[in-house]
Amino acid sequence: MEGVFAGVRVVELAQWVFVPVAGALLADWGADVVRIERPEGDPYRGLATQGIGADRAGVNLSVALANRGKRSIALDLSTERGLAVLHELLAGADVFLTNLRPGALARLGLDAESLRERYPALVYARGHGFGVRGPDADQPGYDASAFWARGGLADALTPPGHDYPIHQRGAMGDRNAAMALAFGIAGALLRRSRTGEGAVVDVSLLATAIWTLSSDMLTALQAQALPRPTDRAASPNPLVGTYRTADGRHVQLVYLQGDRYWPDLCRALGRADLADDPRFADMAARRAHAAECVAELDAEFGRRTFAECAALLSTLDAPWAPVQSVHDLLDDPQVLANGYIGEVRDEGLEPYRLPAVPVQFDEQPPLLRRAPELGEHTEQILLELGHDWEAISALREAGAIP
Repeated sequence: MEGVFAGVRVVELAQWVFVPVAGALLADWGADVVRIERPEGDPYRGLATQGIGADRAGVNLSVALANRGKRSIALDLSTERGLAVLHELLAGADVFLTNLRPGALARLGLDAESLRERYPALVYARGHGFGVRGPDADQPGYDASAFWARGGLADALTPPGHDYPIHQRGAMGDRNAAMALAFGIAGALLRRSRTGEGAVVDVSLLATAIWTLSSDMLTALQAQALPRPTDRAASPNPLVGTYRTADGRHVQLVYLQGDRYWPDLCRALGRADLADDPRFADMAARRAHAAECVAELDAEFGRRTFAECAALLSTLDAPWAPVQSVHDLLDDPQVLANGYIGEVRDEGLEPYRLPAVPVQFDEQPPLLRRAPELGEHTEQILLELGHDWEAISALREAGAIP
């Protein structure tokens, strides 16, 4: 299938994770994403973390995930000739994608106002930490600072009694914000197809955190106390919770309509008496006697193995799930059937797997392609722009390209 963004040219001037991942999502679905890297490369190429970066032999999976399917040109934008090449690319581009800070963009003449005036049909998309206005607009922001810490997630998700906020998982904010930025770009391209006008698209990590915590935000907006991780026995609905099995596994019940599912669960557990127990007769009763209800369910799940609990719950047309580790997901039949983890195959490389973009078209996951080496397509792209080999040599002598 031809990608839905086939024919769209994206010029990406970005580094690290957030904005490059947005470019990778567009590339997954057919956009020609030309990645501008400085001659020494994106510092993310050298980041060693979690055993998946530069400290591990073979493919740098972090870089591969953020940059798959793109082309790379190495340009020194501090040189007049390098900046001129960037403008040649922008002249034929549909989207300019960046996460450079406002001050840096202004110094290069790449601020939104300048580029929109020069290229009126351009979609100018930028990702940032804290938004483009306010006292911290030019402050650097990573997902651990702008999303996790300042955005409220560290506080909201740290259980009571911890001396320090818990750490986030890698790049959670970056990849969520990247989805929002790709969505914004798609919307801007749709509007341009109708009006011919470009747009400025903005997504910040701080705004993404607020959206992620929308339920808590609604509580705060009503000046109410925020929900916190609590004792399971104090649950307002014992049928929404996690229960441990005899072999140490866990199952998650999500019976939001407790009165609908409670009788069937009791029968499946062989405890029809619980369905008739006035303490548990309805949602209000179960809430008033939550500790007793949780204790009864703890005992029932606790005397069965995980396999027995899974078989029992699978007989009910009710929402539940096993609590799985990330390693479990690698072989989850539902993950495999839907292609949620793709494989990159390229000549000369051992195949490797990466998470796929969550969006599918026509029930098909995208074909994943490898990430480019630093400056791998520099000469190819310059030739496409009309430079001959003599001109390319001149650019190299001028220090515009390595």
